[in-house]
Amino acid sequence: MNTESLLGPLKDATRREVGGVQVDVVRTTGTSRVKRVVYPAGFRWSKDMKPVVGTELCQHAHVGFLAAGKLGIQYADGTQEEYAAPQVVAIAPGHDGWVIGEEQAILIEFDFEGETVERLGLKRS
Repeated sequence: MNTESLLGPLKDATRREVGGVQVDVVRTTGTSRVKRVVYPAGFRWSKDMKPVVGTELCQHAHVGFLAAGKLGIQYADGTQEEYAAPQVVAIAPGHDGWVIGEEQAILIEFDFEGETVERLGLKRS
């Protein structure tokens, strides 16, 4: 897939790179934000982000639209999920995640800073 148009400049975005992941953030209103998250091929949270973040699993919720690529998710209880673009995703905190295949994954994510889990009801039991 040609992802060039998905990677163009975003007006008013703040860009950062963490653990090899490119994150562009645009604030909308209040605590709401829209992010473009680009996970490179070969990325795995437990390998690339765990040393940076220091937690056993990713503690962020991810809600959005997977525009390109494939993602695998595994929760602490062993439950696994797989997402392939184009697809809406809702991933609760407490997971490991990785890019499947040789293509980068591009996720357009919506969040509410520290309120995402509560506002979107993404607690995992």
